[in-house]
Amino acid sequence: MNDDLGLFTDDAGETPRGGRKQERERLQRRRRRRVVTASSGVLVLLIVVGGACYGLLQLLRLGGYEDYEGGGEGQVVIEVQRGDTTSAIATTLSERDVVASAKAFVEAAEDNSEITGIQPGFYLMRAKMSGEAAVRRIVSDEARAGRVEIRGGMQLADHNLPGGKVKKGILTRLAEVTCTGGEESSGCVDGERMTEVATRAPLSELGVPDWAAEGISDVPHPRRRLEGLILPGIYHVEPTAAPVEILRSVLEESFGKMRAVGLSKLASDTGHSRYELIRIASLVQSEGITEDFDKVARVIENRLAIDMRLELDSTINYVLEDPQLYTDDEDRARKGPYNTYDRSGLPPTPISAPSTAAIKAAANPAEGDWKYFVKCHKDGTSCFSETFEQHKKAQQKADRNGV
Repeated sequence: MNDDLGLFTDDAGETPRGGRKQERERLQRRRRRRVVTASSGVLVLLIVVGGACYGLLQLLRLGGYEDYEGGGEGQVVIEVQRGDTTSAIATTLSERDVVASAKAFVEAAEDNSEITGIQPGFYLMRAKMSGEAAVRRIVSDEARAGRVEIRGGMQLADHNLPGGKVKKGILTRLAEVTCTGGEESSGCVDGERMTEVATRAPLSELGVPDWAAEGISDVPHPRRRLEGLILPGIYHVEPTAAPVEILRSVLEESFGKMRAVGLSKLASDTGHSRYELIRIASLVQSEGITEDFDKVARVIENRLAIDMRLELDSTINYVLEDPQLYTDDEDRARKGPYNTYDRSGLPPTPISAPSTAAIKAAANPAEGDWKYFVKCHKDGTSCFSETFEQHKKAQQKADRNGV
């Protein structure tokens, strides 16, 4: 067949094996490639333009350059949010009149590598600082404000220690951060005021959820009602906030930790309420080290199952002004809701701040028939026994080890 017009040949001058159908498919593939290529180019262009717009926006936010002189005056508390960039921090400082302009801070920060190490939290600055002075201040340790570390086993109230020392409780530590800045501080909250608010403020104002409020509705003394509800961790407290606001922010964050660990499901799987599980976890935290948490939890569960008194020294010590490692006969003879030598069941509230490890152990006790335990090794680990005779031998071992 004569094909002078090239209707039946491909680009190489050969007749395509698939005829017109194959030619159409080849043209469609070419068009799709062109569309993909064009789309990719548009996407790259949008990214470039977007980046340029973001950079321009940041520059516009920084505004013009103005700068104060000197180290400033008075006190200004500012908050650095998680994810804040240097320019975001600079904007906050400018809005609070710590620096005259955001640019003054940003330019001063260019030669200071420590600026990238700023962590979220509150910082105690001064008004009308030069950009350089503000940079030096914010990266210094003295600028950090409102940081409170709560450790596992801590209690709300202060306790006396041997030698006349005092172990500060959670409420005292929260009160102390309101006095950051030494003599220049104003409106400091003391431990008594913080305790009063923790004792008397409506639970709804403190952000306590219904399940916890129901659990503490019948506590023997209101000053213990928040015990165990503030989990260990680092809390950032605004130093100038009122006591109610401080307690609310800390409690809300703590209940967030409980949700994160899955407290509701952990409790439902055990048959305990959430508040009961927190009470058990506080006993586990106070009686053992992390390696023994699940075994201590098993001893507690085994005793509860047969209505056997828990007989834990930690619950006796909880209400003593001068707690000791081991209680004596006089201490154990004192009547009260926290005397687990005298009463069966759990104490009415937690007795300390339980860690998430203690909560998990309380929800997942080790397998075993133990009903007794005693610290018997110098590393703090305990010996666990099924019978009282075995327990007496473990106590003798503890004596031999000098524990």
